[in-house]
Parts: sequence; C-alpha cells; structure tokens
Amino acid sequence: MDNVASIFDRYETVRHRMPKARFGATTKAVDSLLDIAPDADAFVFDAYGVLNIGETPIAGAAQRIEQLRAAGKAIRILSNAASYTHDAATEKFCRLGIPVTPDEIVTSRDAAISGLGSGLWGCITAPADDLSDIDATICRLGDSVRDFDRVDSFLFLSTAAWTDARQDILARSLRTRPRPLIVANADLVAPREGGFSLEPGYYAHLLADANLGQLTYFGKPYPQVHQMIEATLPDTPPHRIIMCGDTLHTDILGAAARGWRTVLVTRDGLFAGTDTDSFCQRSAIHPDWRTERI
Repeated sequence: MDNVASIFDRYETVRHRMPKARFGATTKAVDSLLDIAPDADAFVFDAYGVLNIGETPIAGAAQRIEQLRAAGKAIRILSNAASYTHDAATEKFCRLGIPVTPDEIVTSRDAAISGLGSGLWGCITAPADDLSDIDATICRLGDSVRDFDRVDSFLFLSTAAWTDARQDILARSLRTRPRPLIVANADLVAPREGGFSLEPGYYAHLLADANLGQLTYFGKPYPQVHQMIEATLPDTPPHRIIMCGDTLHTDILGAAARGWRTVLVTRDGLFAGTDTDSFCQRSAIHPDWRTERI
C-alpha cells in the first residue's frame, strides 16, 4: 500500500462494499475550474490532494476558491479527516490560508459521531484528540486487552497511534464477541508530505475480509456525508453540484452515486505522476472532467 498501483488494486478489491454509480465513457480535460463554472451552482472540494498535502497548502487553491466565490458559487469542503473536531478542521483550513466558515465544512467525523447511541464506546483516536464533541460514554483504547473486551461498540477515528499489535487485539476481541464498529474515515490511505499514510478504512476492510464485526463506514464514497452537504444546499439540484477530488473510488464514485458531477484533480494527490486514463479505464470510473489543479 505504498504506491498508486497497490492502493488502486486494494480499492478495486473492496469495491463491492461501496455504492454503485453510472458513468459516461469519456472525461474532458480542462485547464481549471473556471472553465466549468457555468455548469455549477456549488463546488465541493476534497481536502487532501486538492487543497492541501498534510500541513502544506497546494499553490493556487485558496485563490481559486475566492474566484469561484466571487462568481457566486457556493463553496463546501467534504473531508474524510476524522482525527480532529469540526472546529479544529475549520481552524486548520484558515491556518493554511484557505478561509472557510464552519457551515462550509462537512467531515466524515461529523457524520460518524451523530447519534452514536447508548453503551460504552471504545474510541480509537489520536492522542491529541480531546473527544470533546462526542456525546457518548467513551473509553479511549490503547494496549489494554481488557478495555477492548469490555466496550459495547467501537468508534475508529484515527490511525495516528494505531499499530499492528492493536489491530490484532481488536480482531481477537471482535472474534470472541462481535460488536458494532463505526469507521469514521473510509479512506484506505491519505497523501502526506512523505508518502501515504494508512487510514481507518484500510484496517476496517481487513476486519471485513475476515467477517469480523458489524461495520458501518462513514465518509466518501458512502452517502451520509453527501446527504449532509445536500442539506446545506437545499435549492441546488444534484447535477449542479460539482465534486473535486483526487481519488476515483472515494471522491468520484461517491459523488456520482448521488448524481453530482465530478472533477478528478491529478497533480498532487493519489495519482500524482501517473496516467489517470489507465486507472479510469480499468475501474470504469470516469469523472466528467480532469484538471491538474483546481
């Protein structure tokens, strides 16, 4: 899972667990989103690989967003990042020079933590996450086998402190007593400055392969986050919403399943330095447009 080919192959392997969508046969190349602005009332942006790489903003992204705002387009960010709260997500984009308001952002964490329900939740999360936005009884999971065994359900937010040893503990605990597991980030990987990080979706699909747990995935390509975006755009027809992302199986597939139109952004994210045509042909996932940067 350290190169594009292996990541793509793994997405294809688990694709039967993803929504289905219909696509056209071709993708049109455009220089920038300004070329297709007349086709949209709202632009929705993935974060990693489109607006930023880790803590580094992508050149020109903030300026393009401001140009689209000036043209009267609604702006939304739809991120599968679940390691930090909604307020922290807003602060991060502002710190990167991409000013957004809290109501312009939807994250997979937002969707996953809504209505968690009763019982004791075992949280797999980053050490810095204070979990202050979670309205449930929680137990932060570490290396204690007893903690894994005593919780009623699991919430997988982040891999920041996750290890193969902890994955083994989780698998053994679920094998002994199957329970619900909420996967708050459906991504397999995320592009970082130094390469790809493994994300909660990667580990969750390993459990699913072994028929362990009762898994529910949140974030692209699954519909809950798209429905949350649509709720903020009540007067916008789906075909007037354009999703801009760097990943075929999350950004493009999930948006197309909702009837949105799509742009694959190729220069900085998952497919950086590759021929995206071959991957589109192999997967039969064809975005409406392709551009190097937004």
